[in-house]
Amino acid sequence: MQRWAWAWAAALLWLQLTLLRGVGARRQPSQHMEPPNATTSHSAWLLGAPKASKASRPEFSDAHMTWLNFIRRPDDGALKKRCRGRDKKSQGLSGPPGPPGAEVTLEVLLQEFQEMLREAAERRFPGLQGPLLPQGLGLRLVDEAFRCRLRSPQLVDGRTLVELRGFQAPTAQGDFLRGSGLSLSSGRFTAPVSGIFQFSASLHVGHSALQGRPRLWAGGAVRVLICIESLCHRLASLEAVSGLESNSRVSTAQVQGLLQLQAGQYASVFLDNGSRVLLTVQGGSSFSGLLLGR
Repeated sequence: MQRWAWAWAAALLWLQLTLLRGVGARRQPSQHMEPPNATTSHSAWLLGAPKASKASRPEFSDAHMTWLNFIRRPDDGALKKRCRGRDKKSQGLSGPPGPPGAEVTLEVLLQEFQEMLREAAERRFPGLQGPLLPQGLGLRLVDEAFRCRLRSPQLVDGRTLVELRGFQAPTAQGDFLRGSGLSLSSGRFTAPVSGIFQFSASLHVGHSALQGRPRLWAGGAVRVLICIESLCHRLASLEAVSGLESNSRVSTAQVQGLLQLQAGQYASVFLDNGSRVLLTVQGGSSFSGLLLGR
């Protein structure tokens, strides 16, 4: 037993000597450091010198030497360039400082484009009052427009100029009455604003009394007029002339065109019977108008 104990003790002693020899070999380079030169400060040399109290641990000695080599590395600027490049990438897009702006969608861009078109159209055509449709089709809403029919037949004596009255509210599909300018009872359309208006009239004229009486209608004609303020001969008016035919009981006389009305002026339909017989304007004859613009 004593021999075995002595053998174990000898082995442990040999192992300790081997470890001490390795530690001494590691400490040998750090113990032979160059002395500080004239350009090196005393504090920098002390910072680079290893401390004896911490040299007992090999791991700490290696870490300390690594740190000293790191802080003594030459400043070539390559690392700073790489860091500076990463900083620029992290900053995002160029622009003024502050929070990011709102996300602009395609719908917002289309809405702004439609608004620009509407403003440009208003500057180009200031007379168009109606706004553009939401779909941006370029169509405007009609403020004043009508198409009405005569309620009942009206008689017109020979050599007489008669203003047609007594229209009815739209009942058939396709007829319309928009705005408040037309008076159905008087048959007069009063302009709510000054502007350009389009008018038309289509009158069905009956002349059965002309059958067998050629001398009464020879040289006679029927004129359809749309006059301003009932002054057909003093102010501008729309006029169409139609001859009477003896082989037909009903003739259709039509007139259409543009008139400029001032606000408050009215326009109405007249029939001028140039013959010497009684004529009848049949019910269903139409009168229409539309505000085009100012």
